[in-house]
Amino acid sequence: MEEIVDAALELIAVPSTADRPAELKRALDFVVAYAGPGFEVEWFESHGKPSALLWPSGPRPRFRVLLNGHVDVVPGTGEQFHPTIKTGRLYGRGAHDMKLATLVLTDVFRELAREVPYPLGLQLVTDEEVGGFHGTAHQIAEGVEADFVVIGEQSALRVVNESKGILQIRLHATGRTAHAAYLWNGDNALLTLHAAIGRLLERYPLPAAEEWVTTVNVARIETPNTAVNQVPGEATAWLDIRFPPQDSELTGKTAAELTAYLESLCGVRVTIDNLGAPHWADPHASDVALLRAAARDAGFSGDLLRKHGAADGRFYYAAGTNAVIFGPGGDGLHGPEEYADLATVAPYRQALTTFLRSLQVSAVL
Repeated sequence: MEEIVDAALELIAVPSTADRPAELKRALDFVVAYAGPGFEVEWFESHGKPSALLWPSGPRPRFRVLLNGHVDVVPGTGEQFHPTIKTGRLYGRGAHDMKLATLVLTDVFRELAREVPYPLGLQLVTDEEVGGFHGTAHQIAEGVEADFVVIGEQSALRVVNESKGILQIRLHATGRTAHAAYLWNGDNALLTLHAAIGRLLERYPLPAAEEWVTTVNVARIETPNTAVNQVPGEATAWLDIRFPPQDSELTGKTAAELTAYLESLCGVRVTIDNLGAPHWADPHASDVALLRAAARDAGFSGDLLRKHGAADGRFYYAAGTNAVIFGPGGDGLHGPEEYADLATVAPYRQALTTFLRSLQVSAVL
């Protein structure tokens, strides 16, 4: 494990944030080089975001298993790009999400890709933190196919087979300006907007505790009105909606269908800024069962887990491919104390190896 941790210290020091294209490429090149020579490498680029796909030899196959990792990170403080190890924890931006896990995936790939009797691939992307549309989604659009995908996002060796979709919208309300002393001559757009938000929250109320339901976050409300003694004639709200695969009103709908639905519900004009499908993998699929068993063999529960945040698995779900998140432990995601639990690295690597070799045994049987 020392080699992986040493490599992680070097990779975390690369400030590979979305606004630094040269550092994104440097981080990607680092991991491709870590995989070693002798592999086919297909390079992709979309809207300035590079990505890569590795496999043992020959033309690009349909992969039996594809290992997916990203090397981009959210912004952090300067000291977070100087990683440290304290009491069995690797601290630094991207330690937990997900540079260390990407290196473990790469290490397992380079050991097993030529050994297993099926096509095994490694997919490396640089835009997961800003949507994934120009990495994983772009490669799928370019014809990359797989039967099963393991995404190395953090999970403490649990198997994430469900993640929520994302729907980011704006509500636009209009009214009529007037003097604040003569309210009856105007129509307050802020009050109209407030009522529209209320109708949406009545349909999707805030849960009192963690619950697998659709949630609505009211992120910002704005009006161009700057005068206290004037009735606002325009107002806009920015909302972030997260929805599980089971929400039939939102899942599988087009942007036009969602716009019509939300406008009928809220009574104001709606603009969709971002739409991402939810992610679901069949919990009874044999690949999922084998991965859970491998986690248990490594000393962990292998429990199924749902994630409220969106991830690149949604692109595979939309393409009809089973994909799961399976990664090491840690905490402090996107925060000032982000860390990876080094005690989970060896079991994580063991579980991945056991899983990939169990597919080899299944193929022989």
